[in-house]
Amino acid sequence: MILDRFRVTGRVAVVTGAGRGIGAATAVALAEAGADVVIASRTESQLNEVAARVAAAGRRAHVVAADLSDPAAAGALASAALDAFGRLDIVVNNVGGTYPRPFVESTTDFLEEAFRFNVATAHALTVAATPALLDSGGAVVNISSIMGRVQGRGFLAYGTAKAALSHYTRLAAVDLAPKVRVNAISVGSVLTSALELVAGNEEIRVKMESATPLQRIGSAEDVASAVLYLASPAGAYVTGKVLEVDGGLQAPNLELGLPDL
Repeated sequence: MILDRFRVTGRVAVVTGAGRGIGAATAVALAEAGADVVIASRTESQLNEVAARVAAAGRRAHVVAADLSDPAAAGALASAALDAFGRLDIVVNNVGGTYPRPFVESTTDFLEEAFRFNVATAHALTVAATPALLDSGGAVVNISSIMGRVQGRGFLAYGTAKAALSHYTRLAAVDLAPKVRVNAISVGSVLTSALELVAGNEEIRVKMESATPLQRIGSAEDVASAVLYLASPAGAYVTGKVLEVDGGLQAPNLELGLPDL
């Protein structure tokens, strides 16, 4: 049956930034599809809640509370998976993000920090996981952003870092083919904690929805479903691609209201 191709039964995944939002939804989705998961983020209490959801799906979760802005901490998750479960098949590089900032306040240090958090951490984990992924014929999914391909004021550091992550995906896919597939998801506006303040304002929410062709803000589960496709046998003939899960956006649907220069 075709649905069997979306199963990842008996496989092991690492999901970064898994305490809430896209990361949490992805960890639960992979568990519901049959995988055991290593879940990592900074806040242990959030991870424990996600671990309970994984257990309710009948799978095992190994919790790692760590500051994943440190590439070394991200890289260590590969060993954590092997120690906990004896194998590693799927890596989801979800951790990342950078606050918007006006151009003149976007220092070189701020730009380097954005690159480290969004790209270097993904690279550290992917490199550390590569021997195990080669053994299993595994998959890597990087969570990028629409801001890596469109223009928007205030997103210089974030957009540059996510554009780098998207192209990193294409390059890594060639380096690791044919045994390991590497893809990314370009995410649009998704209703996670990062959007709670703006989405809680009805006027702003309506404007965002109206500016989105599908007329709604995305959910974490929308992205998790795409991760499952790319990580499972359903996506077995897909590598080096950036899948756009953004409601059809061709431009940002949120204005930050930054002052003119």
